[in-house]
Parts: sequence; structure tokens; C-alpha cells
Amino acid sequence: MEPNGVVASRAGDVGVIELARVEKFNCLSLAVFAGLEVALDDFDSSDSSVHAILICAQGKNFCTGADLAEVLELRTELAKMQAFISTAHRVMNRIAHCHRPVVAACQGLALAGGFELMLACDVVIAAADARFGDQHAQYGLLPGFGASQRLPRLIGLRRALDLFYSARWLDAQTALDWGIVNQVVEPERLLEVALDYCGKLATRSRIGIATMKRLAIEGLEGTLETGLMLEEVTVPAGLLEDDVTEGLNAFRSRRAPRFRS
Repeated sequence: MEPNGVVASRAGDVGVIELARVEKFNCLSLAVFAGLEVALDDFDSSDSSVHAILICAQGKNFCTGADLAEVLELRTELAKMQAFISTAHRVMNRIAHCHRPVVAACQGLALAGGFELMLACDVVIAAADARFGDQHAQYGLLPGFGASQRLPRLIGLRRALDLFYSARWLDAQTALDWGIVNQVVEPERLLEVALDYCGKLATRSRIGIATMKRLAIEGLEGTLETGLMLEEVTVPAGLLEDDVTEGLNAFRSRRAPRFRS
């Protein structure tokens, strides 16, 4: 078992972050959050050669939520519980606002805090045996890692409230139909497909992807009009980037571009 429950490694230009608390269903603790933060800072730094980040998990399940043993120890002291939630939010926001694209590969159970971790990622590839849900209401708890805000924005208010109220699990196909995941694959091919997808992202312009991600996120935070204005002022400057020159030269030469960023 890894001391902080996280294993970070490289697969070519892809940074791989694995949850590694198999005996505890990869639940999220302060140590796990610290491990996630260190790996994210390393892979998403300005001098990193990583072009995409994959978050996955060892064992049969992706993540079943917060470490409730730790929560029970902290819940009677408001300051400590607030610090725990603030740490979780900082890490989830770090994932959501990474300059690199972040892909989640989910197998087995992705519940409560594990569901929230997946929601913070850009793209989700699910094994056909995956199950997704938010169980907080079943135990009188509240979603504290971002789901109350991210899920309604992703699937709409009615479907989100249904999941919050009922605490039911969605199968992978329903999660795909609802737009919670992007792709469903056979369990034995999950990592292969996810790494292949990340590998394709690594061939794209890093600055181009980072800018598209920023436009999409900031656009959703305002009105359509303000989002379109942001695009209007961002795109002309982006066209001056060296990667655009390389991309257009590659198009004219009928070859694959070789981006420097």
C-alpha cells in the first residue's frame, strides 16, 4: 500500500495518477488529497513534458467516497471539518482547472466523493461494470466535494436532484445516456482505451487545448453573450501562436503536426 494512497507514474507523455487504497475501496482522505495535489502540481507545471493526465484506480472499484473514519474524527470540530472540505475543494478545483486535459477511467463503484472526483475531470471513460451515484442523502450527509454545483450544470437540475434525493446508482449505459460519462468499454480494456485516448490528446497543441478548456469553463460561468465576447477577443491572439503556424504548415504538407508546446 502506498503511504498516501496515490501512485503517480508516466506513460510516455501521459501522467498517470492511481488511487491505491484498494483495501478501503480507494476512499478519499487528507493523505490522498495531498498525494493527488502533489501529482497534479508535478504533471501540470510549466516545465512538465506531460500533455494529458489520467486519473484511475487500482482494484475493482474507482472510489467509494470520503474516508468516513476520518470524517467521524473531524466532524465534531468545525474548524477541522472546514479544513477537510476546503482541502477537498482545492484539489477538485485543481483538477477542473488543470491546463492539461484530465481523463478519468472508472471501474466498479464511483460513489459519493468518488463520483465528485470523476465529475471534476474533463472526460470520463467507464467500464461496462461501473456504477455511479451520490449516496449522501441516504445517510443524512451532504455532497461536499463539488457535486451540488457540478452535477446540475452537467445533466440539468431535475436529473441531478433525482440522483441526490434517491441516492440510487446509475449503470454505465445510463450514465452515458445522461452525459455523465463519454464512453463505455469492456472492463478488461478500460486502461488500454483510456491510455490510448490520452495518448491522442498528447499529440495536440498543449496551449490550444488549455485555451479551449479555459474558454469553455469561463463561458459557462457567465452568459452566452459574455462567453462569445471572450472567444472573440481570445481567438485572434491565439492565431499568432507558433503551434498555429506549425499546424497550418502540416495541413498544407499533408503531414502530422509536430507541436512544440
